[in-house]
Amino acid sequence: MKANRNLSYMDSVHRDGRIWGIVVGGVILLFPALVMLIFGTSPDLKVLAKGIIATAPMYWAVGLVEIFTYVPMLGAGGTYLSFITGNISNLKLPCAIDAMERAKVKASSEEGEVISTIAIAVSSIVTTLIIIVGVVCIVPLTPVLESPVLKPAFDMILPALFGGLAVVFISKNAKLSIAPIILMLALFVTVPALNAGTVGIMVPVGVVFTVAVARIMYKKGWL
Repeated sequence: MKANRNLSYMDSVHRDGRIWGIVVGGVILLFPALVMLIFGTSPDLKVLAKGIIATAPMYWAVGLVEIFTYVPMLGAGGTYLSFITGNISNLKLPCAIDAMERAKVKASSEEGEVISTIAIAVSSIVTTLIIIVGVVCIVPLTPVLESPVLKPAFDMILPALFGGLAVVFISKNAKLSIAPIILMLALFVTVPALNAGTVGIMVPVGVVFTVAVARIMYKKGWL
């Protein structure tokens, strides 16, 4: 986007973030629209309405919670970019947090805002390049990737990633970490349906729960 000298950095971030968010939303809707035009077909509106009614409330709720969850952690620019590029909880969030930790800045500061945005942008570029390499090499690499020997390692990538981040933050906030750890363990043990695919939903839930517990502990003087 062309810079406007009359706008501050944050004003330009919000302007460009809104514009690109609308553009990406249009691109996402463009694919089904083109499929309908090319094949001369359309979805059954009754079935579509039932599907939307069944799933939309959950996604709207999660989307609303994620705004309040990720903005304080990623900053405005990082949040806009993460929402556009995706893979927030398992890729963009760890990259941004690690970058800010190493720079010793917070997302609420101007420095943290810039570093978070750069980290997420670099992460997006690297991810895209890796996907390109993966698409090109998928056929010769398939036997290796599907090897029973490597399967346990691939299953542990996400836990290992969050485990490394957890050690850092738990060591800094030992008291505050007890409640969310107990909650997540209880949920994943007692509800078998929860798995790696529900991370995007459980992260906002854990954050809201942790903030509520932190407020109670702060009022009682435990922090």
